Amino acid sequence: MGPAEIVWRVTQLAQKKASKIGVGLAARPPAPSLARFGATFVGALEGGDGIDVVALRASADAILAGRWNVFAMRGLNLGFPPQWNRDPKTGTVAPMKLGKAIDYRRESVVGDIKYLWEPSRHLELVTLALAWRASGEQRYAAGARLLLESWFDQCPYPQGVHWTSSLELAVRLVNWAFAWQLLGGADSALFKGEEGGRFQRRWLDNIYQHCHFIRGYFSRHSSANNHLFGEYMGLFVASVQWPCWPESTRWQALARRGLEVEAVKQNTADGVNKEQAIYYQHEVMDMMLLCHHIGQANGAGFSATYLQRLERLAEFVAALMDVGGNVPMTGDADDAQMVRLSYEDGWSPYRSLLASCALLFNRGDLKHKAGRLDDKNRWLFGSAGATRWQALADAPEKPVLAFPEGGYYLLGKEFGTPGEVRIVIDCAPLGYLSIAAHGHADALSFTLSAGGEELLIDPGTYAYHTQKAWRDYFRSTAAHNTVQVDNQDQSEIGGNFMWLHKAQATRVAHIPEGQAQLFEGVQDGYRKLADPVLHRRKITFDANCNAIVVKDILECRGAHDIALHWHFAEGCRVEAEGADVVAQGERNRLRMSSPFGGGPQLLRCSEAPIAGWISRKFDEKSAITTAVWRGRIDGTTEIETRITLDVAGDVVSGKSNI
Repeated sequence: MGPAEIVWRVTQLAQKKASKIGVGLAARPPAPSLARFGATFVGALEGGDGIDVVALRASADAILAGRWNVFAMRGLNLGFPPQWNRDPKTGTVAPMKLGKAIDYRRESVVGDIKYLWEPSRHLELVTLALAWRASGEQRYAAGARLLLESWFDQCPYPQGVHWTSSLELAVRLVNWAFAWQLLGGADSALFKGEEGGRFQRRWLDNIYQHCHFIRGYFSRHSSANNHLFGEYMGLFVASVQWPCWPESTRWQALARRGLEVEAVKQNTADGVNKEQAIYYQHEVMDMMLLCHHIGQANGAGFSATYLQRLERLAEFVAALMDVGGNVPMTGDADDAQMVRLSYEDGWSPYRSLLASCALLFNRGDLKHKAGRLDDKNRWLFGSAGATRWQALADAPEKPVLAFPEGGYYLLGKEFGTPGEVRIVIDCAPLGYLSIAAHGHADALSFTLSAGGEELLIDPGTYAYHTQKAWRDYFRSTAAHNTVQVDNQDQSEIGGNFMWLHKAQATRVAHIPEGQAQLFEGVQDGYRKLADPVLHRRKITFDANCNAIVVKDILECRGAHDIALHWHFAEGCRVEAEGADVVAQGERNRLRMSSPFGGGPQLLRCSEAPIAGWISRKFDEKSAITTAVWRGRIDGTTEIETRITLDVAGDVVSGKSNI
């Protein structure tokens, strides 16, 4: 931390101490003005207009029956309403004291904080409100009110773990804004009569306290990542939806200004979120989309620069997404949604965002990648949006192949067709700001898919605050398709969300066009060793015969233990054939060979060492096969790995020239 951050953190600590004696709190919110509320931002739908009402109502009915889905725990019996301060995973009941005095990182105090916080984001409140809007059944609206009142009772400001993180409050405010709109806004039947008026005032008092809290506890300096963006989002949406207090105008101006600044600071001009985590790119994109959508409905849309950055972010997602809709799981992921508006089977957050951007920017190529208009976009853009979607001409994919500022490069062919080969190479910085919280040690790793089928993958994230060994593994170098030296990570882990020494990756060459394609890059993560090692990687792709040659050059003077890890998708049946590895997917086949070491070792569901795992969802893991070539080098050495593909739907034209 630099001097400015130290001063800021000391100030925050003093502010927390003062709040213990009531100084600086909003214990008695001022009376709200009810003269004006925000304009509707939920699209008008005619006769349901394609919404999967059956799936929506099934989700709402499950909530009313007390069955909740919280990360890996599905159909969890939490009751309705639930115990908001009890961790559904461990059963730990968090203490009811000043929220800012609670160490939410300590499992012994709060349990698994992700599980405790998730229900209180109130995505399920929106589920009930949507079900009421779609069906008109009063029990859904009554359930929404009961859920809110129980939360107000059990989570009084500023006590308990739900008053610790400004981001959690911000996401809750966004869901409250959607629920308020869907339930009828200020004219909702829930607010009628004396009792309804008291309920409305109680809700508005909580909204004021949420805004006041966020304004006092922004994430700054080394913490100014997606958390800060989300905090601005919550404050902006709330001040637009509920301009009920003198502070609302200042809050809106502050949040709007912050969003404009952070949209540029946190995202590269070529469309890569600087946290180097594709799921967090999705989250920031969703924040940007929702703020613009809600702002625009209220005459407060965002600048051309802001929107241009959002469009570039969409182009990066489109470039990473293969013809089957798969997106490499680069960096951290926590499965968060800002608001849930889709319940249909097979819903993809990435395709959904591309559909939104197709409508927003009139992009037929993004429509092609999205594939269809999902329920989230139907709720956002209404029947008018569905009409525009139908009128938007579909355009073939022409992916951007290089993101030099963001650090990603593509090789491949026949993009968007059954014969597609898509290679995505990571030559990016570790992460954002000094702690690089959500980055993984994956420099010069790459993923490979063929015909929309994943073959070589990034195994994902799995854990955050708990299960340290698993947290460290999934973000380690060994969990990525690259080279490990002396059992070290390229970058040095300093904590669950902190990195110390950081590898620097640099592109040397990139030729993505034609039949003979090339990428070359270097990374210096192992220069920290007593005998420094520079890792140089050359990847060549022969589009004539679907052959890939990977040359790893390790420049050093002394002896080192080397391991090359390759992680295969769970749909692959992987076997060793002598010195080769053969992976048979559902439609495609891959052969990998290398003369290095004593031949391949296949690991599956291994815990010593940890290897052979994939995590498609937070806190869930399943089996894959990891192939490892191990050996020892002495001085500068080149290691060659050859990969040949048999791609269904493609006719190769000759022998390899590489």
